[in-house]
Amino acid sequence: MTERSERAPFPRRDDDGRIVVLADLLGVALVGVVVGMVALLVFDLGFSLLGMGEFGRASGWLAVILPAWIFVEEFRAWNFGPARVAAALVAAAVGIAAGLLAAGLAASTPPLVSGGLAAAVFTMAYALVWFVGVRWLAGRTN
Repeated sequence: MTERSERAPFPRRDDDGRIVVLADLLGVALVGVVVGMVALLVFDLGFSLLGMGEFGRASGWLAVILPAWIFVEEFRAWNFGPARVAAALVAAAVGIAAGLLAAGLAASTPPLVSGGLAAAVFTMAYALVWFVGVRWLAGRTN
């Protein structure tokens, strides 16, 4: 007989569908950025090989699509109320500002690189502010 070890699903969620561990949210969101960047690289390379543009000119900000989907699902998992709206607005403001700052610091690189860096910074900032902020505003410790 073999023993079956059951692993906790990733990311770990509570009964309402909310991600319960900050590291899980950060990890899933960062994987989303990486997958988005790989997809952008493939498409950008394909278009440049077809003569439809220069490689590296695609906007790296598009890599934020998968993490945004995760954030929308997190938003929906919280009950309607001012805590989730306020946390989402503040997280978006902080994330966008941090992403734009990162893009500005990398302005000498192609848009694919500077935008990808901006997408990664936005994602990490948003996830951190959202996770901590919504729990603090809702009065939850877990």
